[in-house]
Formats: sequence, C-alpha cells, structure tokens
Amino acid sequence: MPPGGGGPMKDCEYSQISTHSSSPMESPHKKKKIAARRKWEVFPGRNKFFCNGRIMMARQTGVFYLTLILILVTSGLFFAFDCPYLAVKITPAIPVVGGILFFFVMGTLLRTSFSDPGVLPRATPDEAADLERQIDIANGTSSGGYRPPPRTKEVIINGQTVKLKYCFTCKIFRPPRASHCSLCDNCVERFDHHCPWVGNCVGKRNYRFFYMFILSLSFLTVFIFAFVITHVILRSQQTGFLNALKDSPASVLEAVVCFFSVWSIVGLSGFHTYLISSNQTTNEDIKGSWSNKRGKENYNPYSYGNIFTNCCVALCGPISPSLIDRRGYIQPDTPQPAAPSNGITMYGATQSQSDMCDQDQCIQSTKFVLQAAATPLLQSEPSLTSDELHLPGKPGLGTPCASLTLGPPTPPSSMPNLAAEAALADVLPRKEDLVAHQFLTPDEAPSPPGLLAAGSPLAHSRTVHVLGLASQDSLHEDSVRGLVKLSSV
Repeated sequence: MPPGGGGPMKDCEYSQISTHSSSPMESPHKKKKIAARRKWEVFPGRNKFFCNGRIMMARQTGVFYLTLILILVTSGLFFAFDCPYLAVKITPAIPVVGGILFFFVMGTLLRTSFSDPGVLPRATPDEAADLERQIDIANGTSSGGYRPPPRTKEVIINGQTVKLKYCFTCKIFRPPRASHCSLCDNCVERFDHHCPWVGNCVGKRNYRFFYMFILSLSFLTVFIFAFVITHVILRSQQTGFLNALKDSPASVLEAVVCFFSVWSIVGLSGFHTYLISSNQTTNEDIKGSWSNKRGKENYNPYSYGNIFTNCCVALCGPISPSLIDRRGYIQPDTPQPAAPSNGITMYGATQSQSDMCDQDQCIQSTKFVLQAAATPLLQSEPSLTSDELHLPGKPGLGTPCASLTLGPPTPPSSMPNLAAEAALADVLPRKEDLVAHQFLTPDEAPSPPGLLAAGSPLAHSRTVHVLGLASQDSLHEDSVRGLVKLSSV
C-alpha cells in the first residue's frame, strides 16, 4: 500500500446515484410549485373578504346593504327633484353643500365597513401551550389533576385595578378594553359594539370613522329634511299644498324617510359624543364599568380629565396598524425529507463519498487496533538479537516485509455493517500470514518501499521481538474481537 494508506481509494471516481427509482424523495431540481396562500383565505373568524383581502366585513351584511339603499335613494331623489328648484329659487350653494355631505357620509361609511376594527390575532399552539404551562405553575396544580379554567388576571392602570379576561376561543388574555364579538368570532381591541348597519365591528381602528359617519349622516338627514320641507312650502305658496305634493311626489317620500330616521341618528350621534368626551366605549357604558367622578372608587382610568383632550385623543390620535396581517402570505413549514427504504439518506455522490470515507476510517482504525493490541504482547516477550533471529521458514531482518494490499473499492451499500466487514476482510491478514511475518516495534519498523533498498542495513536498533504461535493466535483473536466491536459501532 502506498504511503498514506489511501492511494487506491483516493483514485476512485464516484458516480452519482440515481434517485428516479422507488425513492420517495424528489430531486432538488424538480420541486413542485405550490401556489402561495394568503392569510385571509384561512382566517379563523367569521368574516368575509373581498378584493384579495383588502376589504374585511362581517358575515351578516344584509342590514349594511339596506343602509346603502336608504342613503343612496334618499339623496338621489333630493338631488334629482329638489335641488334644481332650490338652486333657482334660493341659492346654488344648496346642491354643493348637499353633495359634500353626501360624499363625506359615503366615504366614512365605507371606511368603517371595509376596514379591520382592531382584531387581535389568536395564539399559536406553542403560545397557547406556554400560557397553559404558566397558568399551571401559577395555580400550583399538576397536569394530571383537574384544574379549573383560568378566568382573569389583574393589572393596575392609573391606580385602578383592571381585570383581564381569558378568551377560550382565541387562547389569550384579552388586553384592557378588549372583548370577544360573538358574531364575528374575534377579539377586538377597544371593542365598542357590533353595528349591523355598517356590517362590521366598531373598535379601536375604525371608531373615529364610525363616529364621523353617524355625525355627518345626522347633518345630511337634517339638511335634506329641512330643504324638502322648504321646497314643499315654496311650491304650496304658488299652487297650493295639494298641488305641490302632486308636482313633487318624491319630496313626500324623502320627508317620511328623514322624519323617522333623524331621531335615531341624531340620538346616536349625541350618545357617542358623550362617550368620546368621557373616553368610554359603548360596552363599558352599558356594563357600568366606570364612573365619571374621580372621587368614586370605580373612576374611569382612561379619561384624561378634560373633554377637549379626550376628543382629540379619540378623533385625532394616530391609527394603530392592523395586527392580523390578513394579506400576508402563509409561511409553510420546512419539509423534512423522510429516509427512503433503500437506506440512502443523501443525494448521489455525497452518499458514495461518505461510504468511502467510512471505509478509509475503518482501515485506519484497523491498523491502529492491530498496533495497539500488539504492543503490550510484544513487550512481554524476550528480546533477541539479529543473530538469533534466523528461524526455520522465517525471513531475516534485512528482508522487507510484504506490504498489505487493498482489493478493489467496495461500492456503497445500504448495509453499512456488511460493507465494513468486507473492507476488514481485505485489510486483515489471515492467520497463516501472521505466522509468516515478524512483529516489530514502531521504532524498528522498516521504511516505506522506495526509501530504502531491499537488503540494506537499518539504522534502527537491532533488537526485535518474536512472538510464539500461542501469542500470535491470541493476538489474532483479540484483534478480530476489537475489529468486530469497531464495525458494530
């Protein structure tokens, strides 16, 4: 064997193993293209999405369409039948003001209906498990015993104790002022109420638009109702009241719709004006959570104590970003390829090279074990000089020992133990070869072929150790036993 002990093995070329057989693992160059899905397509709540997730609404949108019809029909009749007469008889500013109010109402309505009200994302399985583990530790209960469901946590806000309730659907402790909407099946931050007229929940992110919608709608309703009555009165002064109703029947319909809706709309606007001035929500006001007086025990910790400041915070403060990322892409888990049945766990040449490297390591380990096993036995034998070394059938000291040669490289196999045994069979000398060779210490080992000529005297010590047949047999058995253990590892 050439110096280094791996010449024939290193000259081998490895061919790539084909993976187009029954292996379940696919080639890395032919990956299946899976269309990326957005998060709104698998959103857990009861919401409807339009325009690729840009529009988010509640599932019950029938009343929202009724709201649109009432606003569009009433305003359309007003602009079609009343505004031309009023623009001539009174001022052309009436249709301009009416148009500004109409577009403002429609803009705030659509902004309230199509936006995220402040939905809180649900806990992932890992987060839910970690929270349950924290609850178990806090309650001091074991996982095997019965544990009552956790209900609340307490936090201090501006000196007031606020309870955080646990949501069993979202698996989170809801932050202050948040609540779970049963219709949308979502926890909403700073939840105010679910409004079927706008087709969405009203929360932290769309409350200001909801308030501006009902406030502007109140002005538009009063505006239309007032000028419809003015139109009828002006016409009745010319042709009489009955003739005025016959000449403009649309004005009668507008007046009826505005009369019955103005009371509820104006009343709702006044109620939310009060809530904004005191920095409360509809949910908190209905439950009676807080008192407006600071002297009482349950005073409102969220109020700034100033009406102007409360209104500015609610209407002019920054809008918080959406937390659910509904238009984001779902990140698939990195697939872990399963080991095929034929035992090949790596691609092509990589597996071949790893098998060959294992064989090289096995050969080097074999040589080390033989040397380590032989050394203590050699030291226990008596030492002889070169003159006493000539035995029948034994070569002299000047004769070089025959080098061990390796057979052809063993191809990669799915049975690593068999491959190791085959490699060991080529490396280990037979028992007869052990008898025919002398065992030398490391200092007395001859130089590799080519460095010293055959028969030349050695510069090493002239003392060598000769083993008897019994020692050689025990050495052979110990070496084989150690190699068997090595191959099993």
